[in-house]
Amino acid sequence: MMTDFYQLTMMYGYQKEHIDDRRAVFDVFYRRNSANSVYAVAAGLEQMIDYINHLSFSKEDIEYLRSQNCFDETFLSYLANFHFSGDIWAVPEGTLVFPYEPIVRVEAPIMEAQLVETAMLNIINHQTLIATKASRVVEAAQGDLVMEFGLRRAQGPDAGIYGARAAIIGGCRATSNVLTGQLFDVPISGTHAHSWVMSFPTELDAFRAYAAVYPDACLLLVDTYDTLKSGVPNAITVFKELRAKGYEPKGIRLDSGDLAYLSIQARKMLDEAGFPQATITASSDLDEEVIWDLKAQGAKINAWGVGTRLITGNDCPALGGVYKMSAEIVDGKIIPKIKISENIEKVTNPGKKKLLRIYDAGGMAVADLICLYDEQIDPAKPLTIFDPNNTWKMMTITDYSIRELLVPVFENGSQVYTCPPLKQIQAYCTQELSTFWAQYRRLNKPHVYKVDLSAKLFRLREQMLRRGSAITNVPELQ
Repeated sequence: MMTDFYQLTMMYGYQKEHIDDRRAVFDVFYRRNSANSVYAVAAGLEQMIDYINHLSFSKEDIEYLRSQNCFDETFLSYLANFHFSGDIWAVPEGTLVFPYEPIVRVEAPIMEAQLVETAMLNIINHQTLIATKASRVVEAAQGDLVMEFGLRRAQGPDAGIYGARAAIIGGCRATSNVLTGQLFDVPISGTHAHSWVMSFPTELDAFRAYAAVYPDACLLLVDTYDTLKSGVPNAITVFKELRAKGYEPKGIRLDSGDLAYLSIQARKMLDEAGFPQATITASSDLDEEVIWDLKAQGAKINAWGVGTRLITGNDCPALGGVYKMSAEIVDGKIIPKIKISENIEKVTNPGKKKLLRIYDAGGMAVADLICLYDEQIDPAKPLTIFDPNNTWKMMTITDYSIRELLVPVFENGSQVYTCPPLKQIQAYCTQELSTFWAQYRRLNKPHVYKVDLSAKLFRLREQMLRRGSAITNVPELQ
């Protein structure tokens, strides 16, 4: 029932028109990147798999739909016995993807393929958006510890839970979200709030009480009253008392003020007091731009707690992924479909497709190639690729390797893909990022990565555009 109503009305129409057994191919892709990024980090596959595996209509669902007086009993009976029987391919979570690339490919009876659109986009769009934002924050931190702190500002519980999971995929090493930690076996992090300090007669009393409870994990929030005149001096007093008892403090946290200036001064004070290993953690409306600027200013910050601007995708509230039909299968024959629009970015790539990533001899990504599913490329032969929008821009690649990015997830309605643990997905994402040159990862004005169409797919697309073939059947080129 987590679907748009028009999915159900179309399904009913397919049944009435007796084309409900026709198979269709749909692609999930997005058209433009968020903010200044040229890539996105694919996420959400695990939840999408769970959705497909549990996709059904209860008796209560059927009764509700019956009450809308829009569907006959034949259709309601079909829904009551619904199960997904199609095939799904997808890129693994943590894979870097680019505009117009098929992230998920669905091939199923058209009614089934139609129903899954809304939930699939909801899941993939949100989690991919947050994983991408997290990867940029981690890039800005340049190796520092980054923690996700956004639950209280997330747009609802599910966004908080799965947004935190997506942030871990993107490179955050811990989350404040206890439920995410429990569900996905990732580290949780947190110490105390300003209210803890305000609950005691003095700041020093509060710090001493916290140190007594957590002597071997003492990290103190020092900006409740006056960071440099009160907070840091009181923290140092408690740190000395801890050391006298045989414990070493973890450090301090800054949550307001000029983080660059305060961290520099706090670092001096801690070092002079004999605590050079004490860390300085910062929070306070951080994102990749702020972190980058703070580091450029020489801020002495070791760890970053990033909340609102990460969990909400502050600079881009939605990824904008879409789900478009690319082919029908009639009597075993693939009939490519294309959407044509005066808005050029809304023109789709027709046919049943696959996605290839091309690497040079050193293992670095050179370009991605969108091909028809049955095309074969021999890495032993030179490969010429070209920009599909500016065809004069071309290059010939030799000494390369190819990886097919779409992997089978469901076959005939049965799951054939095993979801790896979240920590493994994070490690895979880190490895993925390392195969892309720095110019594609930089935070401002990154270089555009090459995503090209194969010559065969390009010719098919141009042929269908020339014929205005939005509804005309055009066979695939031989």
